[in-house]
Amino acid sequence: MPVAANGCHLRKGRGSESGRIYLLTAVAHQRRPMFSDWRAGRLLVEQLRSAEEAAMVTSMAWVVMPDHLHWLFELQQGSLAELMCRIKSRSSRSINLLRGEQGRLWQPGYYDRALRREEDLKDAARYIVMNPLRAGLVTCIGDYPLWDAIWV
Repeated sequence: MPVAANGCHLRKGRGSESGRIYLLTAVAHQRRPMFSDWRAGRLLVEQLRSAEEAAMVTSMAWVVMPDHLHWLFELQQGSLAELMCRIKSRSSRSINLLRGEQGRLWQPGYYDRALRREEDLKDAARYIVMNPLRAGLVTCIGDYPLWDAIWV
């Protein structure tokens, strides 16, 4: 079943907890390559950093792909639902303003996976930041402008 058809139900019956590490994926509405425009991608990055400055998360790694976001972080306060509502609504507002558009930027819902601390978080971070290479967007990760990891 496509994400758009069931995305709003992805969080039904699930909780989140502070101090837990999550690997999260959020997808642009209709998989539009919204973030191919690096300016739009930077506006999303500003919201990731804003959530960290607000002490909601401690980011470990992220990459903004043309049509989705991968983010590895430790949730500090609030819930995943509150965090994602904030990220999606604020990034939608600023990116729509940049593009002179209105309307939906994100698919409903998001995918998350809670990780245990004993799992290799560096491997998860490497997987995230290697996405542009696997997608053929660049031949060297240093050439891709929309990623970061605390181990680099």
